[in-house]
Amino acid sequence: MSQILHPIEQKILKTLSEKKNLTPEDLATTTQLSLDQIRRGIEWLKFKNLVNVSESEKTVVTLGKRGSEALEKGLPERQLVNYLKSLDGYSCELDDAKNYLKNEFGPAIANAKKNGWIEIYQNRLMLKGYHDSTAEEKIIKIISSKTPAGVSADELEDKSALESLKKRPEFVVLASKKSVLVGLTEQGLETTKNVPNEIDLTSISEIVSVPDSEVKVTRAIDVQASAPPVFAARSHPLRDVIDEVREIFVGLGFSEIIGNNIQSSFWNFDALFTPQDHPAREMQDTFYLHDTIAGTVAKPDQIRKISQEHKKGWNYQWQNQEAKRLVLRTHTTCITIRALADHQYDEARLFSIGKVFRNEKLSYKHLAEFHQVEGVVTGKNVTLRDLMGLQTEFYHKMGIKKIKFWPTFFPYTEPSLQSMIYNENLGKWVELFGMGMFRPEVTKPLGIKNPVLAWGGGIERIAMLKFGLDDVRDLYENKFSWLRSVPKCP
Repeated sequence: MSQILHPIEQKILKTLSEKKNLTPEDLATTTQLSLDQIRRGIEWLKFKNLVNVSESEKTVVTLGKRGSEALEKGLPERQLVNYLKSLDGYSCELDDAKNYLKNEFGPAIANAKKNGWIEIYQNRLMLKGYHDSTAEEKIIKIISSKTPAGVSADELEDKSALESLKKRPEFVVLASKKSVLVGLTEQGLETTKNVPNEIDLTSISEIVSVPDSEVKVTRAIDVQASAPPVFAARSHPLRDVIDEVREIFVGLGFSEIIGNNIQSSFWNFDALFTPQDHPAREMQDTFYLHDTIAGTVAKPDQIRKISQEHKKGWNYQWQNQEAKRLVLRTHTTCITIRALADHQYDEARLFSIGKVFRNEKLSYKHLAEFHQVEGVVTGKNVTLRDLMGLQTEFYHKMGIKKIKFWPTFFPYTEPSLQSMIYNENLGKWVELFGMGMFRPEVTKPLGIKNPVLAWGGGIERIAMLKFGLDDVRDLYENKFSWLRSVPKCP
């Protein structure tokens, strides 16, 4: 029994009999039909079992904005190498390189050191080693040769280099691309024998006159009506802010360190020159683990020197048993100070992000459990001005432009500063991060020779400013109306 075929179906079948498997776009070009007509015809033919449709999906990689800039100027680390090559002696002051590279200075230093291209000695950058093209540079060239269509991720052999580029903001863009091929079934191939060579397509647009008595309207369809919203799964807005903060510090050349939520009082308080009778160490301010103490809290020499510093500075007898009490950490500085003490870095840029715990009454601006970012920079010639510049750079990358610093007091830093940022929504200056230089009573007993710049602050406060919230508890109530309205961080 022969089937009645619409002219669109006839044209598609005839084309597929001549050119085998084609995409809908290729069919539209060959037949000179619209893509919408082609898609409609394919659905009709599928229902009649005359064509089959196969779908595949692949990830396509194209260059982002900064990837295109890197193709022209080179990656930040390559720009640094080229700059040093242009100088007498292949070296320069760190400040000269910073002025030349500007915002790319941090990533350039971090990656050039990782590649073994430079070394830093007494605040000078010096070129060293070989400077062959990196795997990342090769991938950028491969992708650029395939623009604008891009290249399939499966075609890129060096997957680790691609992963490295993905961590750099706006260097590569990954998109999922579906491809559809339409081909004839055996029944469809047999049917094409009865399709005429010349197909009249003028009838497609003809209007057939039907008497009103024969017209039956079942329901009206508004083809311009909006589709219902679809709320796909997404990461929590606070998690987006945490990831954004982490990405900024990594881009500035910092290394992340991770520590346990449970710490001994030695590292949480004593190592930071907090006296054992300080009010912050009372039960009403700190969560202690009941009837549990640490075994070994530190090296014997570290314990001896810390106890001597407390006796000298606070004029009391330091108790080792008190230092062994376990607490839920009240800050993340205990992680970075221990890393500095154990590894004795000459130069280092470290940061830590994690939960901290305070025995406080919940309110619109206080939580008992929240996230804190904290970092340190140590080096022979670091100054408070370096710390102010670092914080300014961080805030700029967070989209905050108005910043100032006020002198203040913090227990284990001197001098100390409070960073202030201008909140456009509130129309006033608000406090954000505290910062300063570790006191010698903190660094000397632990054998830390060089000055240490330190800062820290709550990430929830940044999120509140970013999302225009008045109550920090709104971040954790998980109201769908709010979660769906917050745009995802870039």
